[in-house]
Amino acid sequence: MASRALLRQCADVISKNNPGTIRLISSKGTDVEKPRKPDIAQRKDLAKAILSEDELKRMQALNVKTITISTDIEDVGYISGVPEEHIKTRRVRIYQPAKSAMQSGTNNINFWQIDFDTRERWENPLMGWTSSGDPMSNIKVDFTSQEEAIVHCKKMGWDYYIQKPNVSAPKPRTYGMNFSWNKRTRVSTK
Repeated sequence: MASRALLRQCADVISKNNPGTIRLISSKGTDVEKPRKPDIAQRKDLAKAILSEDELKRMQALNVKTITISTDIEDVGYISGVPEEHIKTRRVRIYQPAKSAMQSGTNNINFWQIDFDTRERWENPLMGWTSSGDPMSNIKVDFTSQEEAIVHCKKMGWDYYIQKPNVSAPKPRTYGMNFSWNKRTRVSTK
């Protein structure tokens, strides 16, 4: 009940647009109707008074515009956090994976992958499993085209080679050829 009365009273005071009350209520201590603009000339004079001549010359040298060279491919491998030995000494294989032997047929074969050469492998003496101390050995990245994979390798600064896909051209034949008597496609049941 008391809070409603307080809100009504504040609303009445605010509705009168008194600059003094608006200054008290607002979070800033400046006048709402007359905003202050910073005087840039005063700031420059203040900087000259505070800084020594050497510091002023250094600040002016830093304000000189630099030339930036833009390239199509940015080399982000050095700033990615990957150790330098993995960037300079590793080779990446760009390949199109083989068709799966499962029932998916030719589905999911129209993409390209990259993987790294294998290093630091050993056989675990306890279980006989193959172990690796190489963090890049289990990385496989998928791309929709060979060109995307090449651009990614250039961007990361990796040396790469392209493995050509094995494309088999099936021989055209009919279903009846499976049961022909003169071919070796027929399997005996005995």
